[in-house]
Amino acid sequence: MNSLADPRLINVGFGNIVAANRIIAIVAPDSAPIKRIIQEARDRGTLIDATYGRRTRAVVITDSGHVVLSAVQPETVAHRFTEHEEEVPE
Repeated sequence: MNSLADPRLINVGFGNIVAANRIIAIVAPDSAPIKRIIQEARDRGTLIDATYGRRTRAVVITDSGHVVLSAVQPETVAHRFTEHEEEVPE
């Protein structure tokens, strides 16, 4: 069970952290619909570029409408997410 007092955090690369309980999708940036989501977030001011100037390899979409760009592969971010879930006692 997720608690606001004890949020789980996921490293999306270069020491940048996203609250795991806010993530709704981790996707590759290659398709036209995802590129559109990125552009719309940029226009709204809700785009967070955590790539440090490197190529975007994963796009993290949050429930608040923020879009986080990461230079880490989506599979790597997802693995960190699921690995973190397994560590949490029920």
